[in-house]
Amino acid sequence: MINFNGELLFKENVKLTTNNRGFKYGDGIFETIKVVNNKIIFWEDHYFRLMASMRMLRMKIPMKFTLEFLEKEILKTTAVLENVTTNRVRLNVFRKDGGLYTPETNQIDYLIEASAANYKVKENYHVDVFKDFYNYSGLLSTIKTNNRMLNTLASIFADENDLDNCILLNERKGVVEVTNGNIFVIKDSVIKTPALTEGCIKGIVRKKVIDIITKHKDFTLEETAISPFEIQKADEVFITNAIMGIQPVTKYKKKNFTVNFSKKLAANLKVLEIAGN
Repeated sequence: MINFNGELLFKENVKLTTNNRGFKYGDGIFETIKVVNNKIIFWEDHYFRLMASMRMLRMKIPMKFTLEFLEKEILKTTAVLENVTTNRVRLNVFRKDGGLYTPETNQIDYLIEASAANYKVKENYHVDVFKDFYNYSGLLSTIKTNNRMLNTLASIFADENDLDNCILLNERKGVVEVTNGNIFVIKDSVIKTPALTEGCIKGIVRKKVIDIITKHKDFTLEETAISPFEIQKADEVFITNAIMGIQPVTKYKKKNFTVNFSKKLAANLKVLEIAGN
């Protein structure tokens, strides 16, 4: 079932026209959200990121789009899935039909779809750099827009080369993120992650992990520019997103990594998920 503007519909009954702006121009944004036992994980963070993204893209935020309203709509959608304890939810917001590059209106439609979240952290996880195209730095790249062509091409490259993921670079050839999440690099007592100014998504779990590391007495967190060469010299590397939480990377090119701190961090994150912080 799909929730389209508050109405639950079978997929075949959802009517998106050829003038849909998300389809024609990528004029839309989305949140990928985990729901466990009818509880939306880190919901406030997702909600406020969505509101900030809509404002940045000059979308008209409906008066009814409150934290409580959207929470109810999400749970209404996941309730249809029977015998599913962990849900993957995509909340898509796009400008209403009409116009060319200039829209006829800034009013929006929304669509919520849910499915079982079957992701399990992998014991062996191999990544490499995708060099064909760049993820350009700047604030627009920090928003989860519908335009995911770079991520799609990098994912195809990963599949063709027996990789689990690819690292995306910006126009300065600095590390930005991976195809489906943020990246962290550990060397000695310093943990680095690309700064938002490098063009990475303003990830919800990224923020939570930064908060955990900042309070850790044995490590220093740096949001900064990272070169691919630094990854090859790292002790550990891990990636984060809302569904998998933390996925340790075990291999980059010919370099193998340990996963000790990454696993401890994953346990700390799980505590936050349960507590709802």
